[in-house]
Amino acid sequence: MLDAQAGDAAAYRAFLRELAAHLRRFIGKRLQGRPHEAEDLVQECLIAVHEKRHTYDTVQPLTPWIHAIARYKLADHLRRGRRAEVASDDIDDAPDARANAARDAFDARRDLAKLLARLPERQRLPIVHVKIEGLSVAETATVTGMSMSAVKVGIHRGLKALAAIAGKRE
Repeated sequence: MLDAQAGDAAAYRAFLRELAAHLRRFIGKRLQGRPHEAEDLVQECLIAVHEKRHTYDTVQPLTPWIHAIARYKLADHLRRGRRAEVASDDIDDAPDARANAARDAFDARRDLAKLLARLPERQRLPIVHVKIEGLSVAETATVTGMSMSAVKVGIHRGLKALAAIAGKRE
């Protein structure tokens, strides 16, 4: 996606191919027994991703953004009156829903970890401590041995660097 946003047409075609396969699995689980409706919905999602790709925040993980689009399209699909047989939401499905949420969270953490790993320690540590772990600037300064000003500068420069890194990848 990052390369695609940078104008790489071949990367965009590859991204859409992989995304279509991912969406078929994601939507297929929710529209069991309705493969034609599921495929129509996959195509709607691909169009929505294409039309809204400029709104993707490159600092954020991609998978939750994609899943949000797919969930909204599924809700729209059901509201339009095409009564698809959706997998029941009874108690037996709760572990599957938790597994999907856990997988999404894992994907998001993995994506963020990859981006953060590319930053120098003086930028990465302040971001991790303040923005992810929720420590104050003063607490982060104590933990890292940096001055409070250095922590603030590290966060600012680190977030700017993350945006640049993410922009290059798309």
